[in-house]
Amino acid sequence: MANKKRIHTRKELQEYRRKLRTDGTPAEAFLWKYLKARKLERRRFQRQHSIEYYIVDFYCASEKLVIELDGEIHNTPQAQEKDQKRTKRLNELGFTVIRFENKMVFDHLPSVLNEISDHFKESK
Repeated sequence: MANKKRIHTRKELQEYRRKLRTDGTPAEAFLWKYLKARKLERRRFQRQHSIEYYIVDFYCASEKLVIELDGEIHNTPQAQEKDQKRTKRLNELGFTVIRFENKMVFDHLPSVLNEISDHFKESK
C-alpha cells in the first residue's frame, strides 16, 4: 500500500492549478460563491483539484463528486471527445462527474444546486 500511486493533487500540477483558480471563468467564480465554506449541505468542495493528470473545476471528496462547467470551447467535436474520455476515466476511478453549461449556472442556479445535492449520498 505504501507504493500506491498518488492520484490527487500532484505536486507537478500545483502551479497550473493555482493559475486556473486565479484565472477562473465568471461561471466558476459565481458557482464557487455557493459551494465554498461548506455552504451547500455542509459539503466541502475544492476548486481546480487534480485527479491523475486531469484538473477538475470542483471536487467534493466525501462524495467522490466532480463538477465540470462547460463554456463555448466545449462545443467542438474534439473537445466533446476529450471530455468523454476524461469522464470515462474519472468514472473508472470511482468518481461521479456531472457537467453544466456555464449559461445554466447563471440562468438556473437553483436547479444546478439541486442537481448537485441530488448526487449526495445522504444528508449531513
